[in-house]
Amino acid sequence: MNVDVSRSGPEEPGGESEIPVMRVLALLDASRHSLAALAAAVDLAVTRHAELVALYVEDQDLLGSAGFPFAREIGAASGQVRRLSRTDLEAGMARQARRVTEALDAAVAGRELRHQLRVSRGRVVSEALSLAGPGDLLVLGKAGLSGHWGVRLGSTSRALILEAPCTVIIWDERLSLARGPLRTLDGNGAGDEFPPVPEALTRLFDGREVLQASDARQLEQQLARVDNGALLLHRPQLARLADQDADLLARLPIPVIVVP
Repeated sequence: MNVDVSRSGPEEPGGESEIPVMRVLALLDASRHSLAALAAAVDLAVTRHAELVALYVEDQDLLGSAGFPFAREIGAASGQVRRLSRTDLEAGMARQARRVTEALDAAVAGRELRHQLRVSRGRVVSEALSLAGPGDLLVLGKAGLSGHWGVRLGSTSRALILEAPCTVIIWDERLSLARGPLRTLDGNGAGDEFPPVPEALTRLFDGREVLQASDARQLEQQLARVDNGALLLHRPQLARLADQDADLLARLPIPVIVVP
């Protein structure tokens, strides 16, 4: 099932923007983590004169699990254990979709922004990857990743971060879009040659800063007291850091931008 709910804000005045037009994608699940990422996605879309596309995926695997006779759910507040019902799951997903719709309407209220909501049913990773294109920017809530799929960078979150055909921003619900330097890692003698950082990204920040961290521990130490800007990693760099410390992303105090 795929549902597109498209809305448009006022058109931009004639002439091309200085920043290339692209889509900003926000993966939503109605949690506070993803809604914080939505707020950041709105700011980024407005800044870049881009269309905002919010995606809510009704988890096919969760619905399928209701078919097992031993499937149970535990109430978050009551602690009561009850049979996992597909009917209840369907109703819960419908309520969640309504909350996502309301959150999107509130987030874009008063903003001159083209936007749409896409509701689909399937697997979260495959649905997100099928939507994303090379010129897009995918915004993910950091705590949502760790809270939903485990603290470590597991196979699901790894697929979204490392396999998306576009730039990915990993957001933290505690953060605001604070300007500061865009931080990158030096080559560390690894023989890596990466393409230049897109100018459209650098324009969102105040200058550049190259970090001389040779491993995940040094990187965390250097960023421990940082409260603005962002860290930009190329995917091979992120893969190496995740191999050294699978929990690193959850502890970094600034947004992380991952580029192909």
